Amino acid sequence: MKVNTRPERSKMIKPLFYRSLSLLLVAPAILLLMALTLGLTGISDRILVSMAEQTLQEVKKSLATQIHDPSALEAAIELRKEEIYSSYGLDKPWFYRMFQMIIRIATFDLGRTRVIKSFTGSQEVSEIILERIPNTILLVTIPLIFSAIAGISMGVKIASRPGTLLDRLTSYLSIISYTLPSWWIGIILIILFGFYLKIFPVSGMYSIPPPSDTFSRILDLIWHSILPFTTLVIVQIGGWIYSARMIVLNIAQEDYVNAARAKGLPEDIVRRRYILRVAAPPIVTNIVLGLSGSLGGAIITETIFGWYGMGSLYYQAIMTLEENLLIALTYIYTLIYISARIILEIMYLALDPRVRY
Repeated sequence: MKVNTRPERSKMIKPLFYRSLSLLLVAPAILLLMALTLGLTGISDRILVSMAEQTLQEVKKSLATQIHDPSALEAAIELRKEEIYSSYGLDKPWFYRMFQMIIRIATFDLGRTRVIKSFTGSQEVSEIILERIPNTILLVTIPLIFSAIAGISMGVKIASRPGTLLDRLTSYLSIISYTLPSWWIGIILIILFGFYLKIFPVSGMYSIPPPSDTFSRILDLIWHSILPFTTLVIVQIGGWIYSARMIVLNIAQEDYVNAARAKGLPEDIVRRRYILRVAAPPIVTNIVLGLSGSLGGAIITETIFGWYGMGSLYYQAIMTLEENLLIALTYIYTLIYISARIILEIMYLALDPRVRY
């Protein structure tokens, strides 16, 4: 007998479509909130006035060498000032400028920076962001994957032996790991292995001067990444251990798990079918959201170790008040989060059949 699965598929695809559509509406909402924040607080005006005044100072120096009559010089400066302020949009209300910026960034026309440049000297926001993402993946995403695999494996293992010495010891260590600030661990590792033992470099991504051949350059990059990599693993692995342990431990006490054990099923089958299958959705949620969040970088760790990733880029954008870069980064982070949520919605259908209904 052939079962018609089309109605069931349509029942799954339609809610998933509306759910994805509602998530996509978050992106313009975030852009609007950012624009309102920068506009209503006057930050946008101050940034543009600062840029316009800097340009005007250069124009004044140039005009002073060409015009020697004070009144004529003042008139020329006032004329150029109006032109410069108009070019920066300061002759229009802030909400007019912000609306144009929202439309431009929403279509991925991210504009140019004022101070920050790429490694090649470009001031295009898109080029600056694209060259920072691989650095962040190397420093933040890979340690997250390592911490997640190791932490979840340890958490599941100790959850099957609750109350033992191993369980208590690992639980205490995971809590300590989770509560330790990354900046403190980073500084301790720098002092110990960088200054006293002089084993690893304390800052930067490459030696000065960097190696010329590709293989030596890769080894040099790995050598510089060991301390920040270790820092992030230490502060992250505890959270993964503790969350996996609590999820598995709570599910292992459910009635249907006890019923499966009462039927005489082997413990491996009980753990795989009745515990880990149910625990998969919340664990996968943590992993996917953690991976998407890792692409935003680790501001403190990257700053401490002088690593040129997305986190340090965001910090530089804040300190230099790069309006275009700030809004572009926030928009990209939002799109990454939305993509992760849509992926989760699809994965839930495969991991938990109850979601379909």
